[in-house]
Amino acid sequence: MSVGIVLVSHSAKLAEGLAELAAQMAPDVTILPAGGLSDGSIGTDYDEVVAATQRADSGDGVVLLYDLGSAQMTAELAVESLADPSAAVVADGPLVEGAIAAAVAAQAGQDRKAVAEAAAAAGLPEDLAPAEAPADAAEIELELHNEVGLHARPAAVLVRTLSEFDAEVTVRLGDQEADGHSVLALMSLGARQGDRIRVRARGPQASAALEKAKELVDGNFGE
Repeated sequence: MSVGIVLVSHSAKLAEGLAELAAQMAPDVTILPAGGLSDGSIGTDYDEVVAATQRADSGDGVVLLYDLGSAQMTAELAVESLADPSAAVVADGPLVEGAIAAAVAAQAGQDRKAVAEAAAAAGLPEDLAPAEAPADAAEIELELHNEVGLHARPAAVLVRTLSEFDAEVTVRLGDQEADGHSVLALMSLGARQGDRIRVRARGPQASAALEKAKELVDGNFGE
């Protein structure tokens, strides 16, 4: 089981498209769109949001994201109406970036609070300034061979995999460095085919994390 995600939007097409995109990053997570009104017009449908929230809950709770003002109100009312309102939370983050970040966090097995925090943090600017390497950090250099580099899906695969290790991991390209546990940060590097990235890790499982990162890169992230 994993935390479920509900995307509340004024547009059915927007919610459906985003759910499809997020599902590419998190194939084992229930991600349900709840957009538009029942007659196909623009708006938010309280009953639909409630139903989607109930369906998305497999036992680990639900995180709801929204696009514009009244969608937030609809989402919050839907949560309040649940038999157990504590089973769901409305995340205050950007809809698109937040949905991707939340989906990856849920895929990694994080709890409802952590998934909501990942969605909210997606709206914060990423600090890509490289930090000084800790004395106990290990590092490897890898060349990206897959056609589109660290775009959305490979970045999500890398983040999901690294989350399994007890290690702090960063990825560096040129003079920019990103948290290896953030899909959006990795994508912001703009790493493309032929680029050489430096993966740095520290912690009890640093070596294992680097070995797995090398395996993913060498295998073109399964593409």
